[in-house]
Parts: sequence; structure tokens; C-alpha cells
Amino acid sequence: MLAILGFLMIVVFMFLIMTKRMSAMIALMVIPIVFALIGGFWKGIGKMALDGVASVAPTGIMILFAILYFGLMIDAGLFDPVISKILKVVKGDPLKIAIGTAILVILVSLDGDGTTTYMITISAMLPLYQRIGMKPLILAGIAVSGSGVMNLLPWGGPTARAMSALGLESSELFTPVIPSMIGGVLFVLFLAFYLGRKERKRLGIVDAGNEAFLEQAAAIAVGEGADTKRPKLIWFNGLLTIALLVGLIMEVLPTSILFMLGFAIAILVNYPNMEDQKERVAAYAGNALSVVTMIFAAGIFTGILSGTKMIDAMANTLIAHVPAALGPHFAVITAIISAPFTFFMSNDAFYYGVLPLIAKAASAYGLDPAVIGRASLLGLPVHLLSPLVPSTYLLVGMVGAEFGDLQRSFLKWACCSSLVMIIVALVIGVIPF
Repeated sequence: MLAILGFLMIVVFMFLIMTKRMSAMIALMVIPIVFALIGGFWKGIGKMALDGVASVAPTGIMILFAILYFGLMIDAGLFDPVISKILKVVKGDPLKIAIGTAILVILVSLDGDGTTTYMITISAMLPLYQRIGMKPLILAGIAVSGSGVMNLLPWGGPTARAMSALGLESSELFTPVIPSMIGGVLFVLFLAFYLGRKERKRLGIVDAGNEAFLEQAAAIAVGEGADTKRPKLIWFNGLLTIALLVGLIMEVLPTSILFMLGFAIAILVNYPNMEDQKERVAAYAGNALSVVTMIFAAGIFTGILSGTKMIDAMANTLIAHVPAALGPHFAVITAIISAPFTFFMSNDAFYYGVLPLIAKAASAYGLDPAVIGRASLLGLPVHLLSPLVPSTYLLVGMVGAEFGDLQRSFLKWACCSSLVMIIVALVIGVIPF
């Protein structure tokens, strides 16, 4: 009975959010409570929900301050010299322009917001593509490919969902996957090289115009002259960011505390005036709020799913129907199916609805939930080409391309990117075969 109730809850949850009859945040809070009442668990609902929220609190705090930190760094101009240099170096060589596009996407994606990444990248590079005759679809393809790999960052969304759904820390889930992510980044650079070389053969090295054009493009890309820029503090901000990333990898302090301290230092040094500090926090509030509220809402969902023992009953049912020979290979299976699953359904539906079931079932074969969580992230490059991702519509709109053309041209490359990440994960033992 519990298993039927649990599966029904997942189906109703996925149906409501995929048909847009209810937002994911509201569904995560309301649906589990309704089904807990149906199952007769009304006495323990409060405690179960609160336990779930408490379990995801560190993840929510980490994501909040990571968004604040990287938003501040972009506004302060940390990446401006790199962006300007890329635009000046690439000039009229399609090969250099394609590789420069990939590097720019990877850097800007550090803030975890796909919309911001596309707006900055397309604004900077599209005039150059148009000036020398390169296909805008290549610009869109490189942008979505780079963003798909960088989407693994804990504050980017999917990883945060996986952490909250499985009750894991960033050090358990994300840090071991960094080598796979590096493999994905190298593949994106290879893709840019391949596409750039094809365009170079087609167009040759073209005169992109005078230096004034390139200077103007660089100025537009970095928002030159904005009051938020802090050019004199670039070295400080760069060293602070490097120290923060090293601290995250070495686990000097809990991830949430590191980002809290990093943001506190960054805003005090860059914007000592309290009014400026309030303006900066308000500027990032919308992006931060949309992600963090989802995480805490997910705490109610996972708390009730676990507290009522529905997840156990569902996992036992699932195990009973999985051939014993496939059980030990749950990690590889999860990595492979994560690509089509996150393509055809939303991240919320997959990470909050499907992933906990797979993790619970895999535990019967001695596989740690963290291993399944890592495997579930490796299909993310494919996800951004899903018609369910709003930011990709912005991307194709900005370059004047059709969504279907982007999918036809780059879905195979996204699959290759996921495959590279899976192979790296298997080779270094991040997930077992």
C-alpha cells in the first residue's frame, strides 16, 4: 500500500509540474502533505517536514551565498580583462573566435545562471560572428555545450537538487565529479576547435574590421563604465576567488561557511558603503530566491517521503523487478539514463521524483547514494537542449536560430560530452562499473 501511495505521489507530482498546472516549488510542498494525509500520517507531518528542511539547510545556504559571490565578482569586473583580451586576440580568425567563445562561456558560467551566461556571451561574440560571416548557430551550439558542462556546479541547479534530494554535502557529491567536469570542458574546447577549423576552411581568415570595432565590442561585453566596476581590485578579487575554490576542493571548512565568508570579504572590500551593499544584494535577489526556495521546498518533499517510509516501500518494489545481474551496475545505468530522463522531463521531476528511488534501490546492492547522485549528473550536457529549458529559448532567440536546428546540430555533441564525462568517471573510480 505504501509503495502504491508513493508511486502515485511521484506520478501526480511529475504530471502537475510537467503540464504546468502547478509550479515545482508549490508542488514540492503541497503534494507530499496531501499524500501523507491520505496515508494517515497526519500526526507526524510537521516533524517529518521540519527534519527534511533541516537536512537541506546547508545546501540552501551554500547556493544562496555562491550566487551572491559570483554575481558580485561579475559586477565588480573580475572577468572583464579576460573577456576584452579574448575579443582582441581572436580578431578575424574563425578558429580563434570559436575557441574564444568556449573559454568565455566557461568563465561566465561560474555564476551558475544560464540566462546571464547567454546574454553576456552572445552580446560579446555575435557582432564578431556577423562581421566575418560565421554561422550564428555555431555560436549558440558552443554556448549551450559549455553551459551544459558547467551546469554541474553545485550552485547551478541540478547538483543542488541532487544534494537536497539525497541529503548529501557538496564534498560528497560534487567534488569527486570535478575530473569528469574537466573532461567535459576539454571536450567543449575540442568541439570549438573542430567547428572553428571548419569555418576557417569555409571563410578563411577574415579582416574583422578596425581596432575600434573590437574595442567597442569589448566595451559592450563587459559593461564598461558601469558604476559597479572595481578595476583596481581585480587582483584581490582574483586571489580571493582562487583561495575560495582551493578551500572548497580541500574542504578547509564546510562549503556553506566558505561561501559565506568569501561573500562577506568580497562585498566589504569592493563595496564598503552600506547602501551599495544593499543594492548589490538586491540585484542578485531574484536569481538567488528562485533557487533557494526550491531547495527548502524540496526538504518537505524528501522529509515526508523518507519519514512515511514510502521511499523504502517503493525501492523494495523496484528491486524486486530489477534483474539481479544488473543490480551491481546501477551507477552506470543511472549515468546513461540521466541524459534521456533529464531531456524528456524537468530537473525537478528527475532529481526529486526518480533519483531517490534509484538511490534507495541501489543501496540494496551496496552502492552508496553519493555514487548514484554523481552518476545522475553526468547526463546534464544533454539536458540544456531539452524543450523544457527556458534559457535555451533565449539563446536561440538572441542568435536568430530555430530551436530544432540547434537540437539537430548539437544533440549528438551533447551526447558525446556526456559520454566523455561518464568514461572519465569510470576510469578514475568516481562511479563503479
